[in-house]
Amino acid sequence: MTEVISVRFRGGCKNYFFDPRGHQVKMGDQVIVETAAGVEFATCTEGNHEVEDSAIVKPLSPMLRMATDSDRRTVEQNKKRESEAFDICEKKIAAHGLEMKLVNVSASFDGNKIIFYFTADGRVDFRELVRDLASVFRARIELRQIGVRDEAKMIGGLGICGRPFCCSQFLDGFLPVSIKMAKTQNLSLNPAKISGTCGRLMCCLKYEQNVYEDAAKRMPKVESFVQTPDGPGNVKSVDLLQETVKVSLDSSPEPLKCYHNCEICVLRNGKGSREGIAIPERPARCVEERDETEPLEAPALTTPFYMDARLEEAPTREKIGPTGSGESKPRRRHRGGRRRGGKGGEGAEPPKAEAKRPEQKESGPRPPRQEARPAQPRPAEGQAPGGEGEAKRRRRPHHRGGRRRNKGGEGGSSAPKSE
Repeated sequence: MTEVISVRFRGGCKNYFFDPRGHQVKMGDQVIVETAAGVEFATCTEGNHEVEDSAIVKPLSPMLRMATDSDRRTVEQNKKRESEAFDICEKKIAAHGLEMKLVNVSASFDGNKIIFYFTADGRVDFRELVRDLASVFRARIELRQIGVRDEAKMIGGLGICGRPFCCSQFLDGFLPVSIKMAKTQNLSLNPAKISGTCGRLMCCLKYEQNVYEDAAKRMPKVESFVQTPDGPGNVKSVDLLQETVKVSLDSSPEPLKCYHNCEICVLRNGKGSREGIAIPERPARCVEERDETEPLEAPALTTPFYMDARLEEAPTREKIGPTGSGESKPRRRHRGGRRRGGKGGEGAEPPKAEAKRPEQKESGPRPPRQEARPAQPRPAEGQAPGGEGEAKRRRRPHHRGGRRRNKGGEGGSSAPKSE
């Protein structure tokens, strides 16, 4: 294990290890370090910590000292010098008629070297330009041709996602990105949608490529022959994130039906012929396995929501009366309008058979009519075999039907008068 500190230079995203040489450095401190290009000004991103010996490149460059106010003023002067050098170089490029685009200018900490970064479509002969710049700045001049990705990293900006460029924020280096990644992720192959500001494929296509490749191994390909719970069919589209497929069934090609990967059985992966393929029985729908120790949950009610509302309101209507009090009882409607059992007197008792009719109407549908009983012969005058209640029940037709005509005989209400 070796004790190191991590620093980052101005305009860079990569961290470098340096030997602290006994200094205690905290994150955010500004230090002066020695590099292969000379003394440089850097910012600490991680204080003293230990790393494996295999993670460093020996010999490890040392840290010289903590930055002072004089060093910070030197950095500010170098920034002004870089801005002036940028304007002068653009004028020299136009004067020499060179087909190149100046991107950035960087001056070393001690001011002995100035680096000009530019982009160009091909090779450019800039030997005369270097001589002119060296005569103006009295320093060592270096011109470096960079690509469009390095240009976007130096300039910075916002991507189509609304966030700053990944290359200018945290990427240590550029990862190889291919059009195959866009195809694997089912993205549009329109260059305007999968390309970044630099004109190359977006670096973020590399982030989720491993996840898509792993999901593609578990999912069938397009035009695969599969067996579904609704019958055999061909796969028309695959959603790798949700692990679902849309299948065109042989029995009903339209519309396409969506199934989860665990609900189908792949009979032929990819395009091909169906000859010689045995179609198994339809697999059952996917059901999650339940632990036997878990208690069974009550099934959810399937009553529509509007029926639930009516059921909740029903007891409230019976309890609350017309005046708003909860003690009043609901009114009962009678078939005849007024209770029968006399001439409307308060003490009259309704017949037992008639008292059940309103309750039957309130509680449910009306029961079917019963067959009429055969008339029994009425006993002679003065006899009441059933008692007083039986006599009242025999006189009930006089109140209900008005008057009944008696044609004589034993079944009449009274014996015929003797002459």
